[in-house]
Amino acid sequence: MINQEKKYLINLARESLAYYFKTGRVLTVASAAVPASCTEDRGVFVTLTKAGSLRGCIGYILPHGPLYQSVIDNALNAALDDPRFPPVAADELQELKIEISILSLPEELKVNSPSEFLARLKPGVDGVILRQGLSQATYLPQVWQEFKASAAFLDSLCLKAGLAPGCWQEPQTSILTYQAEVFGEAG
Repeated sequence: MINQEKKYLINLARESLAYYFKTGRVLTVASAAVPASCTEDRGVFVTLTKAGSLRGCIGYILPHGPLYQSVIDNALNAALDDPRFPPVAADELQELKIEISILSLPEELKVNSPSEFLARLKPGVDGVILRQGLSQATYLPQVWQEFKASAAFLDSLCLKAGLAPGCWQEPQTSILTYQAEVFGEAG
């Protein structure tokens, strides 16, 4: 994606938040006015930070409609519906920094033994989805920086999915990976 399209999506996310706080409605955009690459169906996450700390992060792992619409939806979801945080208030909007992660399609990592997961994962490059039964969790590639070891990353992902640490070593657990094009506002 070229810089102009990245700026368009960042501005769209910010505009959708401002519009919602002003009107209480979801911003609508005429698709004819949207850059062509922003109309593709793509998985996308929107991350909001305030003073360097996470304030909300929600997205779609799989494509859920045109990219521009998913950015609008997930900017609002990250601001209002992330269960880890109280909803963003209108007076916080100027302090928020927006980051967008456009995802590739996930692919299952096939291994003969759980230890192969550790060897095949690419820290800082791979986003990871962990699935076991009805439980699922994901970390975007940029979350790797919070962990010193791949095993700790996977243990934390198990906990995020509501499972015991080490669940990634169980045969009924699936690991999928994806990559993300990540861009955002400075600061």
